[in-house]
Amino acid sequence: MVNENIPELVERFKAGDEKAFNELIRIFEKRIYAHAYQMLGNHTEAGEILQETFVRLVKNIARLKSDSYFPSFIFKIATNCCIDIIRKRQRKYVDISDEEFQDSGRYQLELSRAVPTPEQEHEDRQALELIKNAIAELPRKQRTTIILHDIEGFSKEEISKMLDCPQATVRSNLFIARSKVKRKIGPLLDGTVLKNDKERK
Repeated sequence: MVNENIPELVERFKAGDEKAFNELIRIFEKRIYAHAYQMLGNHTEAGEILQETFVRLVKNIARLKSDSYFPSFIFKIATNCCIDIIRKRQRKYVDISDEEFQDSGRYQLELSRAVPTPEQEHEDRQALELIKNAIAELPRKQRTTIILHDIEGFSKEEISKMLDCPQATVRSNLFIARSKVKRKIGPLLDGTVLKNDKERK
Protein backbone atom coordinates (compact mmCIF):
# COMPACT_ATOMS: atom_id res chain seq x y z
CA MET A 1 0.00 0.00 0.00
CA VAL A 2 1.83 3.10 -1.18
CA ASN A 3 0.39 6.56 -0.73
CA GLU A 4 2.70 9.55 -0.51
CA ASN A 5 0.10 11.50 1.42
CA ILE A 6 -0.27 9.02 4.29
CA PRO A 7 2.62 10.28 6.50
CA GLU A 8 1.37 13.84 6.08
CA LEU A 9 -2.20 12.81 6.92
CA VAL A 10 -1.02 10.89 9.96
CA GLU A 11 0.97 13.87 11.20
CA ARG A 12 -2.09 16.10 10.85
CA PHE A 13 -4.29 13.46 12.49
CA LYS A 14 -1.92 13.34 15.48
CA ALA A 15 -2.25 17.11 15.73
CA GLY A 16 -6.02 16.79 15.99
CA ASP A 17 -7.04 17.42 12.38
CA GLU A 18 -10.42 15.71 11.97
CA LYS A 19 -10.37 16.06 8.18
CA ALA A 20 -7.08 14.16 8.05
CA PHE A 21 -8.58 11.39 10.18
CA ASN A 22 -11.60 11.15 7.89
CA GLU A 23 -9.30 10.94 4.87
CA LEU A 24 -7.36 8.08 6.50
CA ILE A 25 -10.66 6.30 7.08
CA ARG A 26 -11.56 6.77 3.43
CA ILE A 27 -8.21 5.36 2.29
CA PHE A 28 -8.16 2.33 4.56
CA GLU A 29 -11.76 1.36 5.36
CA LYS A 30 -12.35 -0.94 2.37
CA ARG A 31 -9.10 -2.84 2.91
CA ILE A 32 -9.65 -3.14 6.64
CA TYR A 33 -13.17 -4.43 6.05
CA ALA A 34 -11.95 -6.92 3.44
CA HIS A 35 -9.15 -8.06 5.75
CA ALA A 36 -11.60 -8.60 8.62
CA TYR A 37 -13.95 -10.53 6.36
CA GLN A 38 -11.08 -12.73 5.15
CA MET A 39 -10.18 -13.43 8.78
CA LEU A 40 -13.69 -13.98 10.10
CA GLY A 41 -15.92 -14.89 7.15
CA ASN A 42 -18.77 -12.80 8.54
CA HIS A 43 -19.93 -9.44 7.19
CA THR A 44 -21.50 -8.27 10.45
CA GLU A 45 -18.35 -9.00 12.42
CA ALA A 46 -16.21 -7.41 9.70
CA GLY A 47 -18.25 -4.22 10.08
CA GLU A 48 -17.75 -4.32 13.84
CA ILE A 49 -14.02 -4.83 13.37
CA LEU A 50 -13.86 -1.84 11.04
CA GLN A 51 -15.42 0.43 13.66
CA GLU A 52 -13.37 -1.00 16.53
CA THR A 53 -10.14 -0.63 14.56
CA PHE A 54 -10.59 3.11 14.16
CA VAL A 55 -11.68 3.50 17.79
CA ARG A 56 -8.50 1.75 18.93
CA LEU A 57 -6.49 3.76 16.42
CA VAL A 58 -7.56 7.02 18.05
CA LYS A 59 -6.66 5.65 21.48
CA ASN A 60 -3.26 4.28 20.44
CA ILE A 61 -2.00 6.63 17.73
CA ALA A 62 0.62 8.05 20.11
CA ARG A 63 2.31 4.63 20.10
CA LEU A 64 3.08 4.87 16.38
CA LYS A 65 6.85 5.36 16.20
CA SER A 66 7.04 6.50 12.58
CA ASP A 67 4.26 7.90 10.42
CA SER A 68 5.52 5.86 7.46
CA TYR A 69 4.65 2.67 9.37
CA PHE A 70 0.99 3.63 9.61
CA PRO A 71 -0.33 0.91 7.22
CA SER A 72 1.33 -1.85 9.27
CA PHE A 73 0.15 -0.18 12.47
CA ILE A 74 -3.52 -0.05 11.51
CA PHE A 75 -3.49 -3.59 10.11
CA LYS A 76 -1.97 -4.80 13.36
CA ILE A 77 -4.85 -3.19 15.25
CA ALA A 78 -7.40 -4.76 12.89
CA THR A 79 -5.72 -8.17 13.12
CA ASN A 80 -5.73 -8.03 16.92
CA CYS A 81 -9.42 -7.13 16.87
CA CYS A 82 -10.09 -10.17 14.67
CA ILE A 83 -8.04 -12.41 16.94
CA ASP A 84 -10.10 -11.25 19.92
CA ILE A 85 -13.27 -12.44 18.18
CA ILE A 86 -11.68 -15.73 17.08
CA ARG A 87 -10.59 -16.42 20.66
CA LYS A 88 -14.14 -15.83 21.86
CA ARG A 89 -15.39 -18.30 19.25
CA GLN A 90 -12.94 -21.03 20.07
CA ARG A 91 -12.04 -22.30 23.49
CA LYS A 92 -9.31 -24.42 22.00
CA TYR A 93 -6.72 -23.34 19.54
CA VAL A 94 -4.75 -26.01 17.70
CA ASP A 95 -1.20 -24.68 17.61
CA ILE A 96 1.07 -25.32 14.67
CA SER A 97 3.73 -27.98 15.01
CA ASP A 98 7.42 -27.21 15.04
CA GLU A 99 8.06 -29.56 12.15
CA GLU A 100 11.03 -28.78 9.96
CA PHE A 101 10.30 -27.03 6.73
CA GLN A 102 12.08 -25.61 3.76
CA ASP A 103 11.32 -22.08 2.69
CA SER A 104 10.55 -22.80 -0.92
CA GLY A 105 10.39 -19.18 -2.02
CA ARG A 106 7.33 -17.09 -2.53
CA TYR A 107 4.51 -19.05 -4.09
CA GLN A 108 1.30 -17.44 -5.12
CA LEU A 109 -1.89 -19.10 -6.23
CA GLU A 110 -2.97 -17.25 -9.33
CA LEU A 111 -5.79 -17.72 -11.81
CA SER A 112 -5.03 -17.90 -15.49
CA ARG A 113 -4.52 -14.50 -17.11
CA ALA A 114 -6.01 -15.51 -20.45
CA VAL A 115 -9.15 -13.70 -21.57
CA PRO A 116 -11.87 -15.83 -19.95
CA THR A 117 -14.92 -17.31 -21.58
CA PRO A 118 -18.16 -17.35 -19.56
CA GLU A 119 -17.37 -20.94 -18.62
CA GLN A 120 -13.89 -19.93 -17.48
CA GLU A 121 -15.31 -17.03 -15.47
CA HIS A 122 -17.57 -19.49 -13.69
CA GLU A 123 -14.61 -21.78 -13.01
CA ASP A 124 -12.58 -18.84 -11.74
CA ARG A 125 -15.32 -17.91 -9.29
CA GLN A 126 -15.44 -21.49 -8.09
CA ALA A 127 -11.64 -21.54 -7.75
CA LEU A 128 -11.63 -18.36 -5.70
CA GLU A 129 -14.33 -19.77 -3.45
CA LEU A 130 -12.28 -22.94 -2.92
CA ILE A 131 -9.21 -20.89 -2.04
CA LYS A 132 -11.20 -18.72 0.36
CA ASN A 133 -12.72 -21.76 2.07
CA ALA A 134 -9.35 -23.50 2.33
CA ILE A 135 -7.82 -20.44 3.99
CA ALA A 136 -10.79 -20.11 6.34
CA GLU A 137 -10.20 -23.65 7.64
CA LEU A 138 -6.61 -22.93 8.67
CA PRO A 139 -5.67 -22.48 12.34
CA ARG A 140 -5.65 -18.87 13.43
CA LYS A 141 -1.91 -18.12 13.24
CA GLN A 142 -1.53 -19.73 9.84
CA ARG A 143 -4.65 -18.04 8.47
CA THR A 144 -3.54 -14.64 9.76
CA THR A 145 -0.07 -15.03 8.27
CA ILE A 146 -1.15 -16.14 4.80
CA ILE A 147 -3.78 -13.40 4.57
CA LEU A 148 -1.36 -10.67 5.64
CA HIS A 149 1.40 -11.89 3.32
CA ASP A 150 -0.24 -13.30 0.20
CA ILE A 151 -3.43 -11.24 0.13
CA GLU A 152 -2.57 -7.95 1.85
CA GLY A 153 1.01 -7.94 0.55
CA PHE A 154 2.93 -7.27 3.77
CA SER A 155 6.51 -8.52 4.06
CA LYS A 156 7.61 -11.14 6.57
CA GLU A 157 9.42 -8.44 8.53
CA GLU A 158 6.26 -6.32 8.74
CA ILE A 159 4.16 -9.32 9.76
CA SER A 160 6.63 -10.31 12.48
CA LYS A 161 6.23 -6.83 13.97
CA MET A 162 2.44 -6.94 13.67
CA LEU A 163 2.20 -10.34 15.37
CA ASP A 164 5.10 -9.82 17.78
CA CYS A 165 6.91 -12.97 16.71
CA PRO A 166 10.24 -13.85 15.03
CA GLN A 167 10.45 -13.84 11.24
CA ALA A 168 11.28 -17.56 11.44
CA THR A 169 7.84 -18.13 12.95
CA VAL A 170 6.23 -16.13 10.16
CA ARG A 171 8.07 -18.21 7.55
CA SER A 172 7.03 -21.42 9.29
CA ASN A 173 3.37 -20.42 9.53
CA LEU A 174 3.37 -19.24 5.92
CA PHE A 175 4.99 -22.41 4.59
CA ILE A 176 2.60 -24.68 6.49
CA ALA A 177 -0.44 -22.58 5.53
CA ARG A 178 0.47 -22.66 1.83
CA SER A 179 1.13 -26.39 1.99
CA LYS A 180 -2.27 -27.04 3.54
CA VAL A 181 -4.07 -24.83 1.03
CA LYS A 182 -2.30 -26.50 -1.90
CA ARG A 183 -3.11 -29.98 -0.58
CA LYS A 184 -6.71 -28.97 -0.06
CA ILE A 185 -7.41 -27.37 -3.43
CA GLY A 186 -4.71 -28.80 -5.69
CA PRO A 187 -6.73 -31.76 -6.97
CA LEU A 188 -9.82 -29.58 -7.40
CA LEU A 189 -8.48 -26.76 -9.53
CA ASP A 190 -7.81 -27.07 -13.22
CA GLY A 191 -7.41 -23.36 -13.95
CA THR A 192 -5.19 -22.52 -11.01
CA VAL A 193 -1.46 -22.46 -11.46
CA LEU A 194 1.38 -22.21 -8.99
CA LYS A 195 3.61 -19.31 -9.77
CA ASN A 196 7.11 -19.13 -8.31
CA ASP A 197 7.81 -15.48 -7.63
CA LYS A 198 10.70 -13.64 -5.99
CA GLU A 199 10.75 -13.56 -2.22
CA ARG A 200 9.54 -10.33 -0.62
CA LYS A 201 12.18 -8.83 1.59
